[in-house]
Amino acid sequence: MAKLCEYQSVIIEQYETYPKQTYRNRAVIATAMGSMSLSVPVVKRNGNHTITKDIDICNHENWRIKHCRAIEAAYNSSPYFMYYKDDIFHILNQDYSTLPELNIAILRFLAKKLHIKTEIRLSVDFVFSHDLPADTDDYRNYFSPKTTDNSISSLPVYDQVFADRVGFLPNVSILDLLFNMGPEANQYLKVVSKLSL
Repeated sequence: MAKLCEYQSVIIEQYETYPKQTYRNRAVIATAMGSMSLSVPVVKRNGNHTITKDIDICNHENWRIKHCRAIEAAYNSSPYFMYYKDDIFHILNQDYSTLPELNIAILRFLAKKLHIKTEIRLSVDFVFSHDLPADTDDYRNYFSPKTTDNSISSLPVYDQVFADRVGFLPNVSILDLLFNMGPEANQYLKVVSKLSL
């Protein structure tokens, strides 16, 4: 989200072959036991050759209920949970058929609540990194749970619900920042965007 603050417009890639083990279908929340990963179950229409825009959400599981309960248990006592929970739960409980539909709904909601004015668009075809214009930044593979980024682990500390038990957890969902800092989250993101991540 801090990177999003840096640009007037961004394009979200949806024509790549869907990569496994990324943040495209998961988020990490801070709980009393430490970090907890929440994953949206997906179905690949064309197996390992499925492009991201064609990744379906598996609605046979009750993942929505589990996610809402986990988020509520983790953040119910946070200062701003009551201000945002209904909107977040409403988005999570919508019947989106594809993962990009859910992701863009969440991203646009968060951008609005965080006062990020960046125009968010979806790609219309795939462009290889070497074919991008020289002044274009490519972050398609930058954020990944598979890699540990030291700059992410050295983010400025803010108050978290369970910090007294588990310490500050730096690499968690933007929901953590929103629930804990509310309107001040935008200022935090501006500080982080000035760091060289």
